[in-house]
Amino acid sequence: MKKYIALSAVAMSFVAAASLNAADDVSSMFAEGKVSGQLREFSISRTMDYSNPALNDYTRNANAIGGYLKYETAALKGLSLGTAFYTTNGFLNDSTKTDYTQVDQTLLGKNNENYSMLGEAFIQYKMANTTFKAGRQKLDTPMLGSDDARMLPNLFEAYVLTNKDIANTTLMAGHVSKFAQGTFGRAYGAGGILGSTAGYSSWDALNQVGEFKNMGTYAVNKSTDGVSMVSATYVMSEALKVQLWDYYAYNIMNTIYGQADFAWKCVATDMVKPSLSIQMINENEVGDDLMGKIDSFYWAAKFDAKIQNFTASIAYSQTDSNDATGAARENAITSPWGGMPAFTQGMVTRHMFLAGTDAYKAALSYNFKDLGANVLATLYYADFDMASNNGYTFGDASESGFDVIYKPAIVKNLELRLRANYAEDFNVNAAGATTGWDEYRFIANYNF
Repeated sequence: MKKYIALSAVAMSFVAAASLNAADDVSSMFAEGKVSGQLREFSISRTMDYSNPALNDYTRNANAIGGYLKYETAALKGLSLGTAFYTTNGFLNDSTKTDYTQVDQTLLGKNNENYSMLGEAFIQYKMANTTFKAGRQKLDTPMLGSDDARMLPNLFEAYVLTNKDIANTTLMAGHVSKFAQGTFGRAYGAGGILGSTAGYSSWDALNQVGEFKNMGTYAVNKSTDGVSMVSATYVMSEALKVQLWDYYAYNIMNTIYGQADFAWKCVATDMVKPSLSIQMINENEVGDDLMGKIDSFYWAAKFDAKIQNFTASIAYSQTDSNDATGAARENAITSPWGGMPAFTQGMVTRHMFLAGTDAYKAALSYNFKDLGANVLATLYYADFDMASNNGYTFGDASESGFDVIYKPAIVKNLELRLRANYAEDFNVNAAGATTGWDEYRFIANYNF
């Protein structure tokens, strides 16, 4: 709280300094500001399937409505202010809200209660090709991200400087001090190896939702100095994009992320537009090693082929295996702050970051716009070939599903979405008993 009082004082001093002899400009700064937001309705239903006779199958459901309302001032001599209010509110849910065999836990806050929060409160200053943004904000980077998969996204307290003085190049440096987990992270309960490789806390993802927490406290229940990051992104044209990121999580780990995207003309026909993407992640423990020993490497490749409105893709990824004496996390990719860039992730299944995983994913998409319907439909299948000593499952896993997005012309800015995923052997215990499910989601987003 003290930090935000200080931040507000700095903001007011900037405004005051800029407004000397220019009161009309300050007035127009706010009068010409813009209001934006999103209204979201989300319904989810999951039927769990256990092969263990000691466990009973069940179906859990949940419904929520909410979204965000954002206001950002116009710029005054490069300076602008912004704020956004986020909320999620359940409806038509079972009265026993904390029975997670009845009410899905991924749409609401702690104990499946409604919650609202001031999710964004920032100062932004632009001068020529340089932008500085400080305060609560939404970030989408490879290993720190909003992961907006349910009602409310992850949010951050951060200080970010970007520069575009070099042609075709974006340079960024920043520091992230706090993390506010969104509703999706609650899917990972007590965290553990599955939680922290899937984007969330290693010790408690169920109860830390909706409040800004120290980065280390959220991830490992120990306060740290946060995460410093730098990046360089070069875009030559549609034919080439290269990006390199470094994240230094004090007393936890250092993470390097790299990605290159290539596109070229097909020799046989102009109708086919092929592209190839390659990504890598390297992690090592640093300082006090609060996550334990980490010495991990992941790589993946994805090939896309687009033929008019049809797109087909295939991807492969690999992590190194653990030996029988090492910790489960040693060769796993740890990503506790929402970052999830993997080419081979399923809609839910994120086993590709567990140690010793060979993952495969194939997807087919078709855009029906030329047939008179503003509909994008996708089918996918992901397979995870699991090695021993990964710390979570004793067998292989797979996931299939579909995703249909419809934007009706009759209501501008409305998006209707139907998604489904079918997980097979998501977890296999030491005795060979399996866990899987069928899940359906309906989402309506109205943007303004």
